[in-house]
Amino acid sequence: MRLEQVERVYFVGAGGIGMSALARYFLRSGQPVAGYDKTPSPLTEQLVREGALLHFTDAVEAVPEPFRQAPGTLVIYTPAVPAGHSELAFFRQGGFAVKKRAEVLGMISAATRCLAVAGTHGKTTTSCILAHLLREAGLEVMAFLGGVSEDFGSNFIMEGTEYSVVEADEFDRSFLWLQPEVACVTSMDADHLDIYGNAEALRASFAEFAGRVRPGGTLVVRNGLPLEGITYGIEDDAQYAIRNLRIEGGGYLFDICTPGHTYKGVRFYKPGRHNLLNGLAAFTMADQVAAQPDRLVKALATFKGVERRFSYKLQTEHQIFIDDYAHHPAEIDAVCDAIREVHPGKEVLAVFQPHLFSRTRDFGPEFARSLSRFDRVWLLEIYPARERPIEGIDANWLLEQIDNPHKRLLSKAELIPEITRARPEVLLTIGAGDIGLEVDPIKNALSHASELECD
Repeated sequence: MRLEQVERVYFVGAGGIGMSALARYFLRSGQPVAGYDKTPSPLTEQLVREGALLHFTDAVEAVPEPFRQAPGTLVIYTPAVPAGHSELAFFRQGGFAVKKRAEVLGMISAATRCLAVAGTHGKTTTSCILAHLLREAGLEVMAFLGGVSEDFGSNFIMEGTEYSVVEADEFDRSFLWLQPEVACVTSMDADHLDIYGNAEALRASFAEFAGRVRPGGTLVVRNGLPLEGITYGIEDDAQYAIRNLRIEGGGYLFDICTPGHTYKGVRFYKPGRHNLLNGLAAFTMADQVAAQPDRLVKALATFKGVERRFSYKLQTEHQIFIDDYAHHPAEIDAVCDAIREVHPGKEVLAVFQPHLFSRTRDFGPEFARSLSRFDRVWLLEIYPARERPIEGIDANWLLEQIDNPHKRLLSKAELIPEITRARPEVLLTIGAGDIGLEVDPIKNALSHASELECD
C-alpha cells in the first residue's frame, strides 16, 4: 500500500509516544484514525480530543466497522504489542496492509528532506532542539518526536512538509527503514541487548544506518565515535566545537567554532553537558540545510525543553524537584553531573524506577555505580513494559549492589508520604516507566507541605 492509497488508519498501540505522533500526522492529513491501547493516558486522551476513535480492550468487535474492511485500511503496530494480540492477528489473517511504525515513518519521510537523529542517548532532546531551530529559521518542517516538546506542547508539529525531523530509533533496528538527507549519531553505548545480543552487533547496526544517508547527504557524529562524518564536541578538535564555555546568567555562555565561522556569545539554558552536546548536534545538523545560521544561534537561547528531560517541576529557595527520563547508566551519570554542576553542595535524593528486566540484568553493576553517586537513593520495583519477569532479577537484586548507606526499596504507595517526610534539598525522579505518572502528585504534595509550613 502506498500512502496515497490510504483511506483510514488503525493503530495497535496508539498511546505510545512514537505511535501517537504518527496518529497526529494522519489526523492532520485528513484520514480517519482509530486504534487500541492497553490503558488510557494523557496521550490517548489528547488523541481522542483531536478526533481519534480509541478503545482499551483487545477485542475485534471493538474495532469500528469501517476499519474492519481491508481495502483502504492501513494498520500500524508497535513491536511492543504481544504476539498473541487478537486484533493484530485479525488484521494479519484478513489481508490488511499491516506495517510497523518505523516502516510507515520511513514512507512518510522519504518524500521530504529528512533529518534523522540516532543514538542510544540524546535522540529526543536533540530532535526537539532541531525542530525548534528549523522552525525559527523559517523552514517548512514537520517533526515526529519521542517526547513532548515544551516549545510546541506536542510530540508532533506540521508547519510544512519540505523538511522532516525524525528520531532514528535503534530498537528493533527501526532506523534502517529511513533514508535521511542529514543524519546524526549522538552515541553508541550498549543497550537493547535483548534485541542485539552484544554491543558489537549494536555498533554494526549504527554503521548500517550511517550507510543509509542519501547520496550527497551528510552524516554528523559526536567526536570520537568510530564513524566517518562531520564531528561535533566540547572543547576538542571537532569540526563544530564549543569553546570558551562558562556558566553565566543561569545558563551556558560559549562560542561555536565551525569550519567557516565562529559564533561568539551563544547562550543555551538547559542544564548539563549532555544537553549542551545535544544542542550542538542539532545546530550542526540545522547548519547543513538552513541558509541563515545567525537565526539558529538565536534560537538555541530560546529552546524551552522537553517534558521529562531534566524538567524542573518545583524550584523554590528550600526545595528543588527535577524529573528525568534517564533509564540507562550513562544517562543517570549525565543527570547526576548536571545536578552537581548547577546545584553544587546540595543533598540529592534520587528515586529510580528500573525499566525492563533485561536491561536491569544486563547493566546491574553499572546501574549500581551510577546510583551510588547520589546522597540518597530509593528504588521502585522494575517496570516490565513489554517483558515477562526474569527469575532472580528484581529491584532488591539491584539494591543489594548499590554502595550507599542511604538506600531503600519502596512501593508506590509509600513514595509520596516518605518524600514529604524526607523533604530533600533536591529530589530527582528518574526512569522510563510509569514513574512519570507520579510526578504531578509528588509536586502537589511537596507544594502543599510547603504551604502548610508557611501557614
